[in-house]
Amino acid sequence: MANAASGMAVHDDCKLKFLELKAKRTYRYIVFKIEEKQKQVIVEKVGEPSQSYEDFAASLPADECRYAVYDFDFVTEENCQKSRIFFIAWSPDTSRVRSKMIYASSKDRFKRELDGIQVELQATDPTEMGLDVFRSRAN
Repeated sequence: MANAASGMAVHDDCKLKFLELKAKRTYRYIVFKIEEKQKQVIVEKVGEPSQSYEDFAASLPADECRYAVYDFDFVTEENCQKSRIFFIAWSPDTSRVRSKMIYASSKDRFKRELDGIQVELQATDPTEMGLDVFRSRAN
C-alpha cells in the first residue's frame, strides 16, 4: 500500500522486525533504507541485543539518509531499569538533496507503521544523536 504523497511502500519485514524488537527485544537496533527504484522502505541492517550504541552509530552511513530504531536502556534517578524506543531520522548534511526530500516526505507515514515509538530524534550529524541526547530525551 503506497502513499500517494511520497509513493513509498513499506516492506512487511520492517513491521515484523520492529515488533520483534518491541515485544521480544530480539534486536538492539534496526536500520531502514528507502530503495528508490522499488519505491519502498526495507530493513538494511539489524543489531543484536549485545551490540552497543557505538555499533549502532557506526552502522549509519556518513553521507546517506536512513531511518533507524534504537532500543535504549537506561537507569532512572530512582535506580529503575527502563528502556525507550527511539526513532531516528538520519539526514546528514552531505547526503543528496533528492534523498533528503524523499526521506523527509516519507517519514511520518513510515513512523505510523511502527506502533510503539516513544521518542523521535532528527539528526544531521552524529552529535545530534549522541548518547547524551538519548539520555536527556529518554526521561
